[in-house]
Amino acid sequence: QVQLVESGGGLVQTGGSLRLSCVASDRAFGSYTVGWYRQVPGKERELVAARSRFGSTHYVDSVKGRFTISGDNAKTTVWLQMNDLKLEDTAVYYCGAHDNFAEVVGGTQPRFWGQGTQVTVSS
Repeated sequence: QVQLVESGGGLVQTGGSLRLSCVASDRAFGSYTVGWYRQVPGKERELVAARSRFGSTHYVDSVKGRFTISGDNAKTTVWLQMNDLKLEDTAVYYCGAHDNFAEVVGGTQPRFWGQGTQVTVSS
């Protein structure tokens, strides 16, 4: 069982930046593909970005050019750098660990979830 803890959320104005962190309890985290997801009330949780254990990345169109997913060499932390934030980026952001990249693209739920961190963008 890998425990994931997100942090870095908060309140920011439009155009601002935040950096979210997803810290894992186990170095085995490095063998997983990590996805960042977000959810607003009344809507399904949606994928935002993903990073394979080999460093390959995937972004949804709405965040391309603004968000960057990265990981550390110790393989216990994955970050989501969010720039030029927009009102529609407001959501609870979660990280999730998948067995492989194909699962992310195919819409399979992660094996492990974090508890989420709130991001609120104001005008």
